[in-house]
Amino acid sequence: MRAVIQRVNKSSVSVDGEIKGSVGKGYNILLGVMDGDTEKQAELLASKVAKLRVFEDEAGKMNKSVTDIGGEILVVSQFTLCADIKKGNRPSFTDSAPPEDANRLYEFFCSKLRENGISKVETGVFAAEMKVEIENDGPVTIVMDTDIWEKR
Repeated sequence: MRAVIQRVNKSSVSVDGEIKGSVGKGYNILLGVMDGDTEKQAELLASKVAKLRVFEDEAGKMNKSVTDIGGEILVVSQFTLCADIKKGNRPSFTDSAPPEDANRLYEFFCSKLRENGISKVETGVFAAEMKVEIENDGPVTIVMDTDIWEKR
């Protein structure tokens, strides 16, 4: 499972010009589900995201989590994060999970964020053509890959 976590002032996702999800201060997360990913990985990722300390404290240090600030999270399914570009110039997406598995784990990940204390978790529309608007804060961008954690 791969996630690109962007600290935002606000973010929204729309389909056919209609906003489907929007958040204020918090994170915009692009989530790619790989073939073979598990609920355990989704649970671990949600916990790490909720505890990640990239918001400034009173001293200006990145020392607060999204839960500490009462932040919100917009999660957008992004199968292109699973791209394999080792050969040639055209990405291969054979490593991405089948749509049914990907959607199930995407929804599971969002539910685990809520269980980890995120009061507002919004989503896009799985497998739709989406437009994402992001107002980065910083910018601060963190990439997490659950496969790396398991290999250590």
